Amino acid sequence: MEDYIVRGTAADNQFRVFAATTRNMVEHAREIHNTSPVATAALGRLITGGAMMGCMMKGEKDLLTLQIKAGGPINGITVTVDSSANVKGYVGNPNVVIPANSKGKLDVAGAVGVGILNVIKDIGMKEPYVGQTVLQTSEIAEDLTYYFATSEQIPSSVGLGVLMDKNNTVRQAGGFIIQVMPFAEDKAITELEKRLADISSVTEMLDKGMLPEDILKEIFGSIPLDLMDKIATNFMCNCSRSRVEKALISVGKNELESMIADGEPIEMKCHFCNTNYVFEIDELKKILKKCY
Repeated sequence: MEDYIVRGTAADNQFRVFAATTRNMVEHAREIHNTSPVATAALGRLITGGAMMGCMMKGEKDLLTLQIKAGGPINGITVTVDSSANVKGYVGNPNVVIPANSKGKLDVAGAVGVGILNVIKDIGMKEPYVGQTVLQTSEIAEDLTYYFATSEQIPSSVGLGVLMDKNNTVRQAGGFIIQVMPFAEDKAITELEKRLADISSVTEMLDKGMLPEDILKEIFGSIPLDLMDKIATNFMCNCSRSRVEKALISVGKNELESMIADGEPIEMKCHFCNTNYVFEIDELKKILKKCY
């Protein structure tokens, strides 16, 4: 099954809703970064949340970056997404291995550690919008919930999950975001809160064969739900040799001359997709000429 996001409204537009299944792109991220199970879970949760947040942007060229900077052994997480829900991301330390938490599950909070969440929106303005919040639990879903409430003043509920198989591949991944509109009635909010308290985890629902649409129906029950569209979401990196060449030009003549003087090819790796770009000395000389 292809990864996708559904979005819509509920309770006569009192809630804005999103739900996603992201197993394929989280597994792809695991493969290219060779992440440990706990690193896969952490990256997968932020990728899933980022994909749904990307759908909230309106401009075709809008970009969103979610950046976790914290003191845990995973050494931070970075995810970037466009308004078409094309996502890319990486962790600082893909090999992190720590004991399970008190519930016997992958200790994402322990791997992430105490720190901050930066949300950077490049929506074509002179300067990007930057929102910053302190991580509340380092479990990622609760941290995004807190970000929406404090930085965007939108009460929200975020659920994210990644379930690993015994062979350390991704079995299920997905999530939901529910946002309360300013005119929502207290009665509707109270009813939703009760329903959210009773649902099982995202990965349990996905593992039962439920689709994103089913997850939202499970959450809202008899509350009217209007699903508007379905958006494909993918792990996609837009790096290229020409982009890396531009990066080399930007380092300046002196640095390039030093590289050439060393007499060895240089290798540059994309953090997001692990693609290696090798530039031989002759190529570096051609790039140097473009600096003049």
